Amino acid sequence: MNVSKAASVQKMFDAIAGQYDLMNRVMTMGQDQRWRRFVVSRIDIPEQGRVLDLATGTGDIAALLAEEYPKGHISGGDFSQHMLHFAKKRFADTAIDWQACDANHLPFGDNIFDGVTFGYLLRNVDDVPRVLKEIHRVLKPGGTIVSLDTTPPARNILYPFISAYLRYGIPILGRMIASDEAAYSYLTGSTMGFYTADELAAAFTSAGFKTVQYQKFMCGTIAVHWGVK
Repeated sequence: MNVSKAASVQKMFDAIAGQYDLMNRVMTMGQDQRWRRFVVSRIDIPEQGRVLDLATGTGDIAALLAEEYPKGHISGGDFSQHMLHFAKKRFADTAIDWQACDANHLPFGDNIFDGVTFGYLLRNVDDVPRVLKEIHRVLKPGGTIVSLDTTPPARNILYPFISAYLRYGIPILGRMIASDEAAYSYLTGSTMGFYTADELAAAFTSAGFKTVQYQKFMCGTIAVHWGVK
């Protein structure tokens, strides 16, 4: 991510951290936790394995991983210090290693993790292939990658309604709940201009991952991708 975009995205997430969870519940109609649980269900690691949750935000996926793998070593990484502050506060009694990190330059050696998960990371970086290769580097051979992200809606009969909700409904909710319409206008725009699910699957394959699959949710606007190093 270039410096200017990295700084602006970081500032945006710092600003909305306090209302991030409530906004997620409202704008996804309460479905976001179901998708996160699906992410965790796609991870297949040893009982005491190591998992990194990137773009961990306020820690939902990391906490679900800690619940699923109580003997595992779970790390939650994000480049927003405010997000990490809320994650640490929410899950103070959960054994998770929280740390600030940039997905473009992960502060880990090669072949460290049995699994890497992330939610809404890739649409916020400039160079998706680079980030995927960096994740590939820190995964052990046989390790699993699982991604939760938005995907542009298909141009079918529902497209005008979905598009209107993304372009107008979500920014209005952002203004009402998070007092930040601009942030949620950006997030909507990053959805409409992001990879399609097929394109992202191809990017996973190009980065070296095998058996790449995905499943869509919420009228085709959310996709979970997974693959193996």
